Amino acid sequence: MSNNIYRQTIFPILTLFTSVGTLLCCALPALLVTLGAGAALAGFISVAPWITAISKYKVVVFIVAGILLTLSSYFLWINRNAPCPIDEKQAKACLFLRKFSLYTIIVSIIIYIVGFFFAFLAADLFFG
Repeated sequence: MSNNIYRQTIFPILTLFTSVGTLLCCALPALLVTLGAGAALAGFISVAPWITAISKYKVVVFIVAGILLTLSSYFLWINRNAPCPIDEKQAKACLFLRKFSLYTIIVSIIIYIVGFFFAFLAADLFFG
């Protein structure tokens, strides 16, 4: 039971954090530059200077986030038909965790795709 809780909560939340990390490190700066908001980017970097350090390792960040997304999706798929406890409160909690995990993974995948687009594809697409 304890292992199942980790698969249903820890992996999706960790995946969401890594996806947001890809968005902050790579996609947001690229989006701001694309929109011509260089001053906003400079202000953002002055508030959070660690963004430039993470941006140097964007390939590693995206690989780790992709691996975590894959693992989370795999665990969610495997546990999709796992039985919930008979107790009514525990059954509701079980179903809530499954829905929460599904929505968290979907949001993480969307954030990851947006981050990947702006980090690796947008510059070539917009500036040729």
